[in-house]
Amino acid sequence: MGTTQQVILTTTVTASAALTQQRFVGADNGPCQAGAVALGVAEVDAAAGDVTPVNVLGIVAVEAGAAIAKGQNVQSDDNACAVPQTAASGETPAGISAGIALDEALAEGDVIRILRGV
Repeated sequence: MGTTQQVILTTTVTASAALTQQRFVGADNGPCQAGAVALGVAEVDAAAGDVTPVNVLGIVAVEAGAAIAKGQNVQSDDNACAVPQTAASGETPAGISAGIALDEALAEGDVIRILRGV
């Protein structure tokens, strides 16, 4: 059985680079960078220049880039996957939260639900 989504808001963007389904999309309409602001999660795969739906608000399925505990804040990693949010360390700022994990991810590649917009 697949992961159920309850999307409240979906927008369309013109992809600035190739996007992968269930991975974070950055504010520049490309794959989200590690710890950066995520516009939302790509609903489908898209090539650069494609107009594609991005889920912005609600309960959204996202691919994990590492193990994640239920209830943990998540952020994007370098592959636009969800990973636990990093804390600030020295001169390095904290990653920007992209949502709260509603499920546990045991390993990279797991698809979990996150709550976006809270």
